[in-house]
Amino acid sequence: MASESLDKIRLSGDVPNHVAIIMDGNGRWAKQKGFPRQVGHREGMKSVRETIEGAAEAGINILTLFAFSTENWNRPRKEVASLMSLLRYYARKERDSLKHQGVEVHVLGEIERFDDQTREAVDLIVRGTKGGQSLRLNLMISYGGREEILRSVRTLAEQVDQGELTVDDIDEDALRKTLFTVNLPDPDLLIRTSGEYRISNFMLWQIAYTELHITPVLWPDFSREHLFEAVLDYQRRDRRFGLVGTS
Repeated sequence: MASESLDKIRLSGDVPNHVAIIMDGNGRWAKQKGFPRQVGHREGMKSVRETIEGAAEAGINILTLFAFSTENWNRPRKEVASLMSLLRYYARKERDSLKHQGVEVHVLGEIERFDDQTREAVDLIVRGTKGGQSLRLNLMISYGGREEILRSVRTLAEQVDQGELTVDDIDEDALRKTLFTVNLPDPDLLIRTSGEYRISNFMLWQIAYTELHITPVLWPDFSREHLFEAVLDYQRRDRRFGLVGTS
């Protein structure tokens, strides 16, 4: 069945090039239904698949999903182990489907913190989807915005110390080259599920002028129609980037 929302998006023509999503609400979804938190995380994987397919249909070129933050390492050991197991399962199960859809997967974050099995699974999905042309999918895992900026500052300091840069060489472009998102355009649209009005340490440098869309929908209930609604909301915005508006 054709989607009315998708038809409206295509008529407008102004589709965000890069959409980022803070996927929130797995735990609350599970609690509401009387399930363990792990069930919520597993159900959330269905929404990941749905969102990827919806992004491709809408003509979005880059989709970035905040899957696991650096703070999440502090969760109970059993939950962290379950999340890593789920990541390995997703990488092995979805690789061929994503490759068939033309999705190129990149995993961005402190990957060195993964165990060997998880690193191997990540490498499997990244190598297995390389060259996909329909959509670039960034999975932000073991990622934090403040940590990313600190990492960049240390890198720039080392470059100055080694004589590769001078202090006067440090500008926005120099810092951008040290981010996990090097060579990526900043997100045009950031979607947060579960109705929370906060950024949660996500892409702090990159979202300076990103449009925000907050939905009360918990992540396991998020569908491509909710993605389309967010894009339609974006298309109604007047993006000024700090300049004077057109109206």
